[in-house]
Amino acid sequence: MAGHSHWARIKRAKSVTDARRGKAWSKLARAIIVAARGGGGDPSANLALRYAIEAARAENMPKDTIERAIKKGTGELGTEQYVELVYEGYGPGGVAIYCTALTDNRTRTAGEVKNIFERHGGNLSAPGAVAWMFGKRGVVRVPAAGADEEALTAVALEVGADDVRADGDGFEISCDPAVFDALRKALSEQNVTPETAEITMVASSTVRVEGEKAQKLMKLIEALEDQDDIQKVYANFELSEAEMQRLT
Repeated sequence: MAGHSHWARIKRAKSVTDARRGKAWSKLARAIIVAARGGGGDPSANLALRYAIEAARAENMPKDTIERAIKKGTGELGTEQYVELVYEGYGPGGVAIYCTALTDNRTRTAGEVKNIFERHGGNLSAPGAVAWMFGKRGVVRVPAAGADEEALTAVALEVGADDVRADGDGFEISCDPAVFDALRKALSEQNVTPETAEITMVASSTVRVEGEKAQKLMKLIEALEDQDDIQKVYANFELSEAEMQRLT
């Protein structure tokens, strides 16, 4: 989970500007619209919508904004049609990159994503080029302060999670998506509040990058995340702790 956890730590170290927050809310609203369109507007009966709403709340999106997005998805406030797409490619150092997008204009988004890869020393590849390296996983990060690794491991084993590992200033628990909800519920019952909890894409192997290549890779990932239609960016890079400190 090196790429996932390292990039998350780098982002936490960066300041969040109003412009970035507004862009994040826009992307989260799209995810809510698509989830509501696909499975209805009741989060108790639509797991994808529930996760999308939780992600929006984690970013402090206002309640009325969330409700409007749900109504747009169900057609109560008109319709907004977005297509779900995946972009795959390689970044500096041969790092595999997998991006998901929601767009209302395939041609525009494809051109912009291709341009971002090329500008930052990467290249956009054909579908399937790197998808085989990534698998869907539940990942919960718990701050080290007040957390006990043995207790977390006991909870993880009880619900069928796979792994608990120390990572920087916290612990990461990984699990099959099927037990993700059970894991979160079990942690809540133990009064453990996760820093983050999400179903994400985790690479089966990693590529170590350092120096200039690492710096270029971070700029590429950041540029992709800043693109209006890109929802998520996943990569299989690994950084040394020293490199991590330098980049943050």
